[in-house]
Amino acid sequence: MCGIVGVLGDHEAAPLLVEALKRLEYRGYDSAGIATIHDGKLKRRRAVGKLVNLSDLLVHDPLAGKAGIGHTRWATHGAPTTGNAHPHRAGPVAVVHNGIIENFRELRAEMAGEGIEFQTETDTETVALLTHHYIEQGDSPREAVQKTLSRLDGAFALCFLFDGEDDLLIAARKGSPLAIGHGDGEMYVGSDAIALAPMTTRITYLEEGDWAVITRNSVEIRDADGQQVYRPIKTVNIDSTRIEKGGHKHFMAKEIAEQPTVLGEAIEHYITADGNAITLPDAGIDFTKFDRITMVACGTAYLACLTAKYWFEQVARLPVEVDVASEFRYREPPIPARTLALFVSQSGETADTLAALRYCQGKADMIVSVVNVPESSIARESDLALPILAGTEIGVASTKAFTCQLAVMATLALKAATDKGALDDQTLATHLATLRTLPGLLSLAINTGPEVKAIARKLAEAQDVLFLGRGAMFPLALEGALKLKEISYIHAEGYASGELKHGPIALIDKSMPVVVMAPRDALFDKTVSNMQEVMARGGKVLLISDSAGIREAGQGAWETLAMPSVDALFAPILYAVPAQLLAYHTAIAKGTDVDQPRNLAKSVTVE
Repeated sequence: MCGIVGVLGDHEAAPLLVEALKRLEYRGYDSAGIATIHDGKLKRRRAVGKLVNLSDLLVHDPLAGKAGIGHTRWATHGAPTTGNAHPHRAGPVAVVHNGIIENFRELRAEMAGEGIEFQTETDTETVALLTHHYIEQGDSPREAVQKTLSRLDGAFALCFLFDGEDDLLIAARKGSPLAIGHGDGEMYVGSDAIALAPMTTRITYLEEGDWAVITRNSVEIRDADGQQVYRPIKTVNIDSTRIEKGGHKHFMAKEIAEQPTVLGEAIEHYITADGNAITLPDAGIDFTKFDRITMVACGTAYLACLTAKYWFEQVARLPVEVDVASEFRYREPPIPARTLALFVSQSGETADTLAALRYCQGKADMIVSVVNVPESSIARESDLALPILAGTEIGVASTKAFTCQLAVMATLALKAATDKGALDDQTLATHLATLRTLPGLLSLAINTGPEVKAIARKLAEAQDVLFLGRGAMFPLALEGALKLKEISYIHAEGYASGELKHGPIALIDKSMPVVVMAPRDALFDKTVSNMQEVMARGGKVLLISDSAGIREAGQGAWETLAMPSVDALFAPILYAVPAQLLAYHTAIAKGTDVDQPRNLAKSVTVE
């Protein structure tokens, strides 16, 4: 979602703000802007579109000043226009905002009744005008912000800058993440540590309801009740090579290529040195204490949970319910006794997932999260946080985070099976040895890129695409369809192969590509039968299988793509790669923006 950055420094702020905003581009945005204080005067520059447009504007109309705030906006209230771009200003107040002010209409109506005029369509302008209103009544900036915060409903991260105050930033968070960076006589504010990485590694994470008064040499933090509190300073070392393209044309290509390495690191992290057992951090999880698991996530993480459901139920015989977070939180389901609640999120800040987690607090017997950011809100509010160790993922379409999520949940399923006596030690060791072969198999799958590229050039001509899979390959069909529509904008749907005759087969004609994901497993013959039904009706089948599967069933297929042979249990991890490559090369063929597809954001921190 929106990116926020603030600087109180010893050097010109504008270049620092723009550079920090570049590091937040992965969050998704459609306009950008900065404001600075110079000689006591507040000035701002804003532009629609990519950050290069703001950079061009600053070349011709520069901003001086060593204190400033910046923002990349992903439009919610109001179209992406210069007028709606942040920072918003009202009199001496400039503010940047991530989130949604849910009661902004009521506040607008109240202020309109007092003759206060609005210039934009945004909810954020309400914050600036309300703060300005309190300052006009004689309040200091600090007092005005405190009163404004007490009036706001919804989710927000806010950073304020004030005319005449070149040594003051005020930051606040409720629902949306915000961090403070500590320098030597300099201070920073950022939506996450990535934005601040070039400037500092010493980070304080604001807690829910916190607001902070920041100068170059001090930070005063108060909680939602107005009580002064201490939040620890943590050293966060972000590998700068993980947030550069490293010779690749796109971050997505780089992150696909990184999967063998990061997958291997994730697997080894959860396996003992002798390779025969599973180890978890802290007190771990005793699965004998649980009769069921509730999994909650959004987007690709939700599909990782759907995949893991097969593992937990088939291997550990442990019932699993999987929910989309945005539905779970409002359905308010009963949580039976002896329930483990598992939450999966790459960013660890996904708003709906975090709200679902908070609903489960005090109801579930244990809350576990699978996250890529150990210091995230979801991680901090869990009883146990399990890192996926994928490293920073910049591309909006998740790749390496997905396969690492699968790997971590695969080890959890094996742990559950062992705890419940469904696996003996020898079988567990065999499964773990198989898991450790996956990084090498993923390397082989990635090497099929040239073949996928040739197929993708044909696929790019399609208007609609179906993906089919059975068993644990059904969630992979959903994931393949999601990836394709995310970045190529081709309408795609995933179905369980057995559901083909219950409706989707009506769509089949000679112009409809159908991607069939079918490793040669126990369900292979049934999947092939469904594939034959498509071919009999003129559908163009792309069969993704291993060499044996293609030899047996590939005759008559439109295209085939051979994957290495893999143990059926862990095939979903391997088959994620062709789904990613297919989407990537199709998007390239169509000329779309691979890393920052339209209308999408990497981290969804609002509803």
